[in-house]
Amino acid sequence: MKKMVSVLVLVALACTCVFAQGAQEAKSEESKKLTVYTTVSEKTIEPIVSQFEEETGIEVELVTAGVGELLKRIESEKDNPLADVIWGAALSSIQAYDTNLFKPYRTVNYDSIYEPYRVEGDYYTPYGIALRCLLVNTNLTEGIDVTGYASLLNPALKGKISMVDPSASSSGFGQLSNMLFDMGTDHDPESEAAWNYVTEFAKNLDGKLLNSSSAVWKGVCDGEYAVGCTYEEVSFQAVKDGYPVKIVYCEEGAYGECTTAAIVNGAKNEKNAEKFIDFLTSLEIQQLFCDELNIRGIRSDLAFSDALPNTASITLTDGNSALASANKKAWLSRFMDVWTSVAN
Repeated sequence: MKKMVSVLVLVALACTCVFAQGAQEAKSEESKKLTVYTTVSEKTIEPIVSQFEEETGIEVELVTAGVGELLKRIESEKDNPLADVIWGAALSSIQAYDTNLFKPYRTVNYDSIYEPYRVEGDYYTPYGIALRCLLVNTNLTEGIDVTGYASLLNPALKGKISMVDPSASSSGFGQLSNMLFDMGTDHDPESEAAWNYVTEFAKNLDGKLLNSSSAVWKGVCDGEYAVGCTYEEVSFQAVKDGYPVKIVYCEEGAYGECTTAAIVNGAKNEKNAEKFIDFLTSLEIQQLFCDELNIRGIRSDLAFSDALPNTASITLTDGNSALASANKKAWLSRFMDVWTSVAN
């Protein structure tokens, strides 16, 4: 009888070992995958993702789209998340969604993040600062002085300004917020002066509202539009690539806010998502952002190159990401009312 029990125990142990080995193999296989929903440009994706894959052995699957589309996908997939991380959402855009969609995570690099950019609750990790600007095609604006938002009401620019639908893109909502803060009475984004400006600006778009942020700067580079309402990263790349363009920071004030990465709640590859967050905020990658990718990093120990102008030389607007986030739905609704009224 004792011998039989021993045999049964050995069999049970063997089965347990086989099961454990299978579970470990499955876990090991899972640890080599990461699904990233992203809004960032191809120029940024390629070097960052390639280096992450090389250093970690993790295979990254990318889904690229505008922030509005990606956040709606995450919301609709909440019972069975398909994404592990969203990368590239402006803080005001992602904060407008339920925090239950995301899992708090404090990066190992937290103490190196410049204190004003740390986000309470750790649901979203900042990795860069998106500074809004105008991209101007110099061949199409001879004799037209483009200096900021007020100058975009020039009748000579009617139908020649590219702007992305603010409900579809972080950069679009960032531009709308920038306009409201800059053009409002005493920087009040809900003042009549702010919305009167938006109405006149919408009229000068002449019925043209684009559906992706990349179409904005590409349209300017290709000569389809004279001016684009966009952001630093892609604008500096356009200059580097030799297009006949220049960057203009609005004289009324440039609005800068954090771009973030966040782990999706219930992510199937949570540990790899954490590794990706830590990678984005590491000193090496943050310095790469500044030196080669035209992205302002958020670490306090960065050495900024001459590639990005010092913010001391730029008029910065008195913007507020928390206020923009809290009012996002209302502002978008009002913008669409304005757009519908001027487009018809």
